[in-house]
This record gives sequence, C-alpha cells and structure tokens, in this order.
Amino acid sequence: MNKAEIPLAQRDALTLMLDDHATIKKLFKDFGKTDDPEIRESIAHEACMTLTVLAQIEEELFYPFVRAQNPAAFGRLLDKAVVEHGVARNLVAQIQGMTSEDPLFHARVSVLGDYISHHIEEEEGELFPKLVVLNVDLRAIAKKMQQRKEEIATVAHIA
Repeated sequence: MNKAEIPLAQRDALTLMLDDHATIKKLFKDFGKTDDPEIRESIAHEACMTLTVLAQIEEELFYPFVRAQNPAAFGRLLDKAVVEHGVARNLVAQIQGMTSEDPLFHARVSVLGDYISHHIEEEEGELFPKLVVLNVDLRAIAKKMQQRKEEIATVAHIA
C-alpha cells in the first residue's frame, strides 16, 4: 500500500506508520551496505530505538483502537502482530546489550531486519488494506499516536 492509495479517514495514522516503516527499512538496508563496525553499531542501535518506539505506540494505542472497531475482522491479525513484537523485542534487547565486536551481532541484526521486513509486509499488505476497505476512521487515533511519539522522543532525549 502506498500513501496515494490511502483515503482521508485513514491517511494520518497509516501515513505515520508507513513513514516509520520506511525509516526502519532504510536503516536495515544501510546496515547491510556498510562494513564499518562503528557505523553498523550506530545504525543497529538507531533501528532498535525506532522499532521500540513504533511497537510501543502500536501496542498502547493503535492495536487496541483497531481491535475495538471490529474484533472479528482484526483480532487474529493483531494477536499475531503483538506476538511478533514480543519476538522482536527479545532480539532488540539482545542487540542493545552488544557491540559490533560480538560475533553474533551482525547475525542478530540481520535476523531482526528480516523479521521486521516480514512484519511490515503483513501490516501493509493485510491490516492496512482491511482498514481502508472497512472504512475505519483513524483520524482521532492518529493525533494520539503522534502526541505519544513526541512524548517518547522527549523522554528519550532527556534520559
């Protein structure tokens, strides 16, 4: 799904998520392009932070909102997404405790990148189109998601 295909009622929320997905995909692509250990470590840790923020916003706000709109239509997709977040969170924690000198660093980041790529494909290919077809109005939740993202970013920079 691309931004041009998104109706107004879903545009803000889905565009926010599509932008975050694009950022994450670019980080993993950049990770694979460089052989510099310091740059790889920096990119990996930025990807982990970006994923952590996005997953938190999705789990706190987006998924519960979507589930409440139509539990039968979205329940299984969202359950799977939450489980996938848990697996990704485990890998993120491992990566954040490592440096690029660790022999499994590159492998863990690569596996996380592949895993997240699959997760993004499912959201963009299954969940987002279903939201559009069912005409779920995401404008109000989009504002909350953006506010929460800003709150998390502020805390992360202060801490």
